Amino acid sequence: MPQMLAQRLVEIAAPADRVRDAVVEYLDVADHEFASGAADTVRVPFAAIADDAHQQIHLTSHDDMTTLEVEATSEIRVPYFHWLFGGLIVAQLERRVDHTAANIRAAVFDEPRPAPLRAPLLLANVPFSQAQATMLACAAFATTMATFGGSLLGQNAQNVQDSFGIADSSLTRVLAISRSGALVALFVMALADRVGRRKMILVGLGGVAISNVLSAFAPDVYTLTVLQSTTRGFVGAAAIVAGIAAIEEAPEGARAFAAAMLTMAGGFGFTMVVVLLPLADVGQESWRLGFAISGLTLFLLPGLARRIHETRRYSDLSGRDVARGRAGEVVDRRYGKRFILLAAVGFMTNMLAAPSAGLMNKYLEDDRGFSNSGILGFRAVTTGLPGFVGIVLAGRLSELRGRRPVAAVFLSLAGLCQIGFFLSEGTLLYVFSILSVLAASCGGLAISTMGAELFPTEVRGTSNGMLLIVSVMGSAAGLLIAGMLSESLGGVGKAIAWCAIPTIVAALALIPFLPEPAGKDLDEISPTEEDVT
Repeated sequence: MPQMLAQRLVEIAAPADRVRDAVVEYLDVADHEFASGAADTVRVPFAAIADDAHQQIHLTSHDDMTTLEVEATSEIRVPYFHWLFGGLIVAQLERRVDHTAANIRAAVFDEPRPAPLRAPLLLANVPFSQAQATMLACAAFATTMATFGGSLLGQNAQNVQDSFGIADSSLTRVLAISRSGALVALFVMALADRVGRRKMILVGLGGVAISNVLSAFAPDVYTLTVLQSTTRGFVGAAAIVAGIAAIEEAPEGARAFAAAMLTMAGGFGFTMVVVLLPLADVGQESWRLGFAISGLTLFLLPGLARRIHETRRYSDLSGRDVARGRAGEVVDRRYGKRFILLAAVGFMTNMLAAPSAGLMNKYLEDDRGFSNSGILGFRAVTTGLPGFVGIVLAGRLSELRGRRPVAAVFLSLAGLCQIGFFLSEGTLLYVFSILSVLAASCGGLAISTMGAELFPTEVRGTSNGMLLIVSVMGSAAGLLIAGMLSESLGGVGKAIAWCAIPTIVAALALIPFLPEPAGKDLDEISPTEEDVT
């Protein structure tokens, strides 16, 4: 496996013994740990990046001048995303050697020490093992592909409407009915508690690919609705089980970071759909190309199957005599209150999220005169960077300040900004959209992380499947309400603005009553039934 490396040579005007004492003090190693020979050498692990990261220090001296050579190495690899994280890891290794050299120099001359290093925004503050990094990368890849396949119908809603010649109310019913696929998701996610996370992620992605390929050739809107209901089910299963796997495998102190990486991956999948929107301008039926492209996921599954492994928590649990996948445990005395609160929050927030996501492009085209290319430009400005900032900010804030305050504050802000967006025009469209995307990214990540944390391993898939069902009911309700109100209020914009009120209520009145999982071990937050008894 290729090794990532960073090196620095520093000349220090001090004898070797003095520099050696400074190294012993800074690295907290015993003097005898230095290797003797032509150069004094010490090699120690450091937990800034990964479990296999090390730094090595060589000392050579001549008279009263000592040459300090600091070397930092890591062999960790990030499947699918090493093109991004490889460079970040090398940059952090370079910062590490500079920081180490500066600390040793300060110790030699009794100067103030430099401030402690913090991880870059896209690296965790705690180390990942190779197995943990591989799981997170594979889960992120699965989330990207699932989100891409699941976003096609919503982002092409106007094109589908034009292709089949249906009314606004019929379109909202198509979008609402397609969400009934959550029943498929519940079945697959319940199986994730019985047969494992790995198998169900692969099954979910395969289902998305097949149903989308068939959707590309749908002869009428009824066939498309049935097929997209199936797609939505497999999308929910693949994405949510991938999120569960990433959080179960993440080191303590990095669960929100893992959730942030998956949310970012989902945003990338959504962006891929938006980038393809100009294809719909080619012809009335060209929207079908995106669905066909989604089917190519089938060719990527063998590679994913080779890389992804079962989570350690699930493997440990499967070897014990613990009943798995029982819905009764989700609503029992210990976890029932959590489920009711999370279900209510999911229902109420999705009353806004579904019509906002599904009808946004239609609103921009019909009410604000955007073309498909114009929508692409608008989304590029208002979605990409704000969403990225919101996700990274949420990952850090959720670990430092807790999930509850982040979810409550930012979801209520997202609801207010959505109202502003759908009731404004001109420059304010951009301002409110940027703020709502940033806030929704923060709040959504915090609450979704809690959804995986607040239930034990043996029912984590089942509980999230049940929460998905309730959330989909909220999505359907929001879409139907927006469709009904659009005619009386004179457009979908004002109708969606009314759907933001339940989100604000949920954020301020329900989320504060959920338990706070930040700073606690996952098994402490939601122990298995066997451990409790």
